[in-house]
Amino acid sequence: MYFTDRGIEELEARRGGDEVTLAWLADQLRTFVDLNPEFETPIERLATWLARLDDPDDD
Repeated sequence: MYFTDRGIEELEARRGGDEVTLAWLADQLRTFVDLNPEFETPIERLATWLARLDDPDDD
């Protein structure tokens, strides 16, 4: 288990039953980057990866 898995586990435990929109998630990611600009690159990579999950050209 990676150290970051703890945060993922906590997210699942606390919010796993919630339903959210991708617009809500995008807003939360923007807020996070505004508060933590040093994480702009990894958040951008995560958002791009999520956006392209179903794109067969990105395999």
